[in-house]
Amino acid sequence: MSQPTPTPTPTPTRDTVGRLVRSVLADDGAAGPGPEVRPVTGEGGQLTWWVGARHVLRLAGDREASVRQRRELRLRDLVRPHLGVQIPVSVAHGEWASGLAYTLDTRLPGGTGEEQDVSAAGEADLAGLLTGLREVPVRQAGTLGVPQARPRSLNTLRAAAVRAAKRLPAEEFDPARLDQLAESAAVQLAAQPGAAFLVHHGLRGDHLVTGAGGRLRGVLGWGGAVVGDPAEDIAGLAVAVGAPAAVRAATLAGYGARPCLRGLWLARCDTVVRLADRLHDGNEEPVPLLEARLRRAWEPILLERVTDLRDGPDESP
Repeated sequence: MSQPTPTPTPTPTRDTVGRLVRSVLADDGAAGPGPEVRPVTGEGGQLTWWVGARHVLRLAGDREASVRQRRELRLRDLVRPHLGVQIPVSVAHGEWASGLAYTLDTRLPGGTGEEQDVSAAGEADLAGLLTGLREVPVRQAGTLGVPQARPRSLNTLRAAAVRAAKRLPAEEFDPARLDQLAESAAVQLAAQPGAAFLVHHGLRGDHLVTGAGGRLRGVLGWGGAVVGDPAEDIAGLAVAVGAPAAVRAATLAGYGARPCLRGLWLARCDTVVRLADRLHDGNEEPVPLLEARLRRAWEPILLERVTDLRDGPDESP
């Protein structure tokens, strides 16, 4: 007996997006042709659209993405009271095609962390973000379906970075820089038992909304959140805003040397691996962006100068 042919995912067009937006806004009493819609360049292809100047429409491309999006809407409501920065609000949500979800979100004003450095006040905002994530009840996040993620092996990641560094041109990266992280230190920087919190798991620069004076105004991209290793968010910040700013923010949030150094080296190894993969395997990430992220993650910090990784890091939580 032959299997039924799966229904192909429709491709959203400007016309279909415009009709959807007009129908949603008509439900709110709006009249007229509706706001201009245009795809967001570089984010989700034809699945993310600007809607006028005040909203963003996000379309799920498959059923798994639909599940993540619906979970994200509930998670944002859970985390909002714990954070001192803005999170998008869904003004309408439903299905744009059979089984495929959409959400029309408020657009947060400001630039991105890729475009503007954070100031000292912005680092305090980042510290508040990390502190707030730690305060979100893990049990409640679990009831929403937020998955648990096992901590990554830094030793395994270090070995992958050593291999990747040998594939990079000498002018891009000196493999000897990875000697700063001894194999024994990578083992000692393993995640500590019982240290699982809600982790955004995507604190890239384009998910950090910045405003005047280098302040953090909002955080986007909650669909990949997990319950897991908080060092992953420190790593994300190291890539987004630079290692010194990330470690200062994490320290302000109460993290000790071990998770700060773990996050730093997760970021450093990740950026080496991703740049090598891009240069040799040809994924779609822009090379200049990956090079900038590598430079930010490898900025030196005072903590590593006073902590001898060969003898093991500070044991503070």
